[in-house]
Amino acid sequence: MESLIARQQKHSGENPHLCPHCDYRTNNSNDLKKHIRTHTGEKPQLCPHCDFRTIQSSTLKTHIRTHTGEKPQLCPHCDYRTNHSSTLKRHIRTHTGEKPQLCPHCDYRTNQSSNLKRHIRTHTGEKPQLFPHCDYRTNQSSHLKRHIRTHTDLYMSKNSGASGCRKADHKFIHLWHM
Repeated sequence: MESLIARQQKHSGENPHLCPHCDYRTNNSNDLKKHIRTHTGEKPQLCPHCDFRTIQSSTLKTHIRTHTGEKPQLCPHCDYRTNHSSTLKRHIRTHTGEKPQLCPHCDYRTNQSSNLKRHIRTHTGEKPQLFPHCDYRTNQSSHLKRHIRTHTDLYMSKNSGASGCRKADHKFIHLWHM
């Protein structure tokens, strides 16, 4: 049961529990223990079906559902089922049309934070996806995968009319398929 002091701290915004490794603060000592594990690497929760380990029991419970096939989260609009509540929430937005993610640079809206992050890169010019065997950079992992195929397709066609990357480290192309 939550103590009176803990409730007062929670409602006052006071965060007396401080991480010794970074600036993280919380009003809940259990949250601090979980957070410290991100620094120590401790993952006490172990899956009984495979080698998966995690910090939190809730993450383990969701993971175990990948083995059991259990999908307790049910969409109220259709027969879609999933094993994770956040996946269901994102799915429900396809029915409601809700797009809570807003671009700070333009009128773009989306229902997923990953889509917003990718979109913002069109404004910033950031291209975090890079290929180490030529100077190709892109802002999307799907574009990088497509570019990598130009290297492997070039090798597979043995340079006969291929339209692969001309800036490639050709040693990579041969090692990729060995």
